[in-house]
Amino acid sequence: MDETALLIIALLVIVGVLVLWLLLRQRRTGSLREEFGDEYDRTLETRGGRSAAERDLEDRKKRVADFTIRPLHADERDHFRSEWMEVKALFVDSPREAVLRADRMLKNVLTKRGFPMSDFDRRYEDLTVDHRETARHYRAGHNIAQDGDATTEDLRQAMGHYEALFDDMVAPEASPDRPTEVGIVTSANARIDQDDHAFAVTRSSDAPAAAPVGAHPRQRD
Repeated sequence: MDETALLIIALLVIVGVLVLWLLLRQRRTGSLREEFGDEYDRTLETRGGRSAAERDLEDRKKRVADFTIRPLHADERDHFRSEWMEVKALFVDSPREAVLRADRMLKNVLTKRGFPMSDFDRRYEDLTVDHRETARHYRAGHNIAQDGDATTEDLRQAMGHYEALFDDMVAPEASPDRPTEVGIVTSANARIDQDDHAFAVTRSSDAPAAAPVGAHPRQRD
């Protein structure tokens, strides 16, 4: 076999390897997009490139696979539900205090479920692996809670986001992103709860949040 033939064979092998690599990469990208949804694009933007973003998402999956995540015991659910009702009642007279307390409470719920103690960003990333929809609510609520200029309406939105995560985490047999999860917002102005202190989450910045039943919105000075 002459050198020309060997060169052609070598080039064909190289091309074949490159095509296989591209196909595998496209399959990996498609799989991660399907698993993480909008979080894929958010990570792509924050990491600045596809390779870095996909490494990040793969690392999350490996990390969470080592966690021992469990549903809450019945007495733990009762305790947190009682505390959550207190937090929502507090909102009527002290919206910001209620939101900050809700943020701390959710950290405790996640720890009880088996998520490690860590900063917010790590907790959020861990949630995106199996609870991507409620993880989005967690980030939205946390961002509002950290905003010192948030209005009462903004804080009400934060409580709605937090309640979506709370309902997911205290479900008797919590499973990743259940289509019919109690508390998951499925429409622009869907109510998250139907009790006397229900909160609504609006997805449009032009749509005002619904006030808790029987309560009067407090305005900023």
